[in-house]
Amino acid sequence: MASSCDTLRMEPLTTDAELADFLTMNPLWTSAEGCLHRTFRFKNFIQAFAFMSACALEAEKANHHPDWSNSYNRVEVSLQTHDSGGITQKDLTLATCMSRWATTAA
Repeated sequence: MASSCDTLRMEPLTTDAELADFLTMNPLWTSAEGCLHRTFRFKNFIQAFAFMSACALEAEKANHHPDWSNSYNRVEVSLQTHDSGGITQKDLTLATCMSRWATTAA
């Protein structure tokens, strides 16, 4: 029988090679201090808010929530899997999705 603690296992951190590959394929993202970072810019506040709303719904489904802020047409994002203390596959996946959603919100 599985223990309830099985659900508490931490997500493994990405390797340096995995992170380098991601950043090569996604040059608008950067990595610093154990987080992925990106600033998204939109035509106006409504597009920025639509982007955040789409991301929020999917992040909630995945139980993986970004650290972000919004100022008019700009959304600043930092991604880190806090339980693991760094960047994991969850962050790479959410970053990829956010990049895709930004093109549909613009």
